[in-house]
Amino acid sequence: MGIETILLIIALASGLYMAWSIGANDVANAMGTSVGSKALTIKRAVILAAVLEFSGSFLVGSHVSETIRKGIVSPQLFTGHPMDLVYGMIGALLAAAIWLQFATYFGWPVSTTHSIVGSVIGFGAVVGGIHAVEWGKVGSIVASWVVSPLLSGTLAFIVFSFLRRQIYYQDNPIRQAKKLVPPLVFLVFVILTLAMVFKGLKNLHLNLGFGHALLVASIVGLIAAIVSHYIVRNIKEEVPETTTEEVKQPAGVIKGIDRAISHLSKAVSASKGELKFELSSILEDLKAAKDAAHIHAQVERSSNEYRTVQKIFAYLQVLSASFVAFAHGANDVANAVGPLAAVVSILGTGIVTMKAQVPLWILGLGGVGIVIGLATWGWRVMETIGKKITELTPTRGFAAEFSAATTIVLASRLGLPISTTHTLVGAVLGVGLARGIGSLNLRTVSDIVISWVVTIPAGAAGAIIIYYILKAIFG
Repeated sequence: MGIETILLIIALASGLYMAWSIGANDVANAMGTSVGSKALTIKRAVILAAVLEFSGSFLVGSHVSETIRKGIVSPQLFTGHPMDLVYGMIGALLAAAIWLQFATYFGWPVSTTHSIVGSVIGFGAVVGGIHAVEWGKVGSIVASWVVSPLLSGTLAFIVFSFLRRQIYYQDNPIRQAKKLVPPLVFLVFVILTLAMVFKGLKNLHLNLGFGHALLVASIVGLIAAIVSHYIVRNIKEEVPETTTEEVKQPAGVIKGIDRAISHLSKAVSASKGELKFELSSILEDLKAAKDAAHIHAQVERSSNEYRTVQKIFAYLQVLSASFVAFAHGANDVANAVGPLAAVVSILGTGIVTMKAQVPLWILGLGGVGIVIGLATWGWRVMETIGKKITELTPTRGFAAEFSAATTIVLASRLGLPISTTHTLVGAVLGVGLARGIGSLNLRTVSDIVISWVVTIPAGAAGAIIIYYILKAIFG
């Protein structure tokens, strides 16, 4: 067996391992919130994501890949030394996959793109020197650690606060939810169709301008809104599990108490002696009454109204998660098959090119690897995103998924650096913050942020070690 054949087998195994790691870690982004909110069971989430991720990667995954993803290092560095690029690419795949597996074991959602980029930086700096790395592009990737979660988190905070005020604080939450759903469905389909065109289907080279894409998305959204109107109209109220009647105070009660507290506070400040003491006591009672009114103004978890509203939003959440899964498969399979395609191309021709053809069988291999990773270890990161950052319900999960997809579209249009993983985690944080910082698990959040920072240096160090090992064996 020749050296090229052995290297090809190692490269194929490394590519499959990387695809498995992507499935285990990254795919949870799409389905984690649905599992956490109980809109989907883990089994159903795995089956749905498996079908959509494979379809996205196999049907619309890129058939032409950059030799080195994201242009971090110029392939021209390796002209005359094509085998160095082979060793480097295999090293990058293995290093990134090992780091992703390590992160997945602890349930940390990290960026697969950043993992492979860190690995490429490592062997690129070794072969061409520190100046061979495009540090400007590396800087934009580092910026995405802040840009992605900040944008999506702010949007998720606004979206969830809006839903809470417009539905749960109203006298008839079910009627309000049914009234709001068609416009929301319209928005969701417009945003997700645009996300698909700009993030997922760009590999088909449809070349739709923003105006045409917006027109197509609006038509799709309008059709979906009309269908949703008839679906939610027929959703029956859930039967309450308990016979306890929850007395909900109208929203106007809280406003009235607020005004009374404001006036009474001024009177307390101006008064003296025994009267001041009596007024202060009344003020404390009013504040306690306000707290009680706030509790009853929100629909209780045991009530049929709460569960009916959540049932409505569960449909929306699963729908948005499905779009994200398909777009992810189409876009991120390149992290596994791009380097593999470069190795196959070099071993076949002996020439280093800027672009490498991705054969259909390699796309299929990537799709299969992603599905296996999702089915075996995907639950680990799903659990972190769905349960360990903050408690999720279908309404909160929908707000997070919708905000993440919207951020992806906006960032793609504005040319801002973005990471799907960081975007979704930021959105979940935003939903949690809308309920107060006490609803967040800050220990989990700090672990996730540290894992983001470590991703690039971990990939770089691993790739350098594996590059030298391969060069020592085969060079």
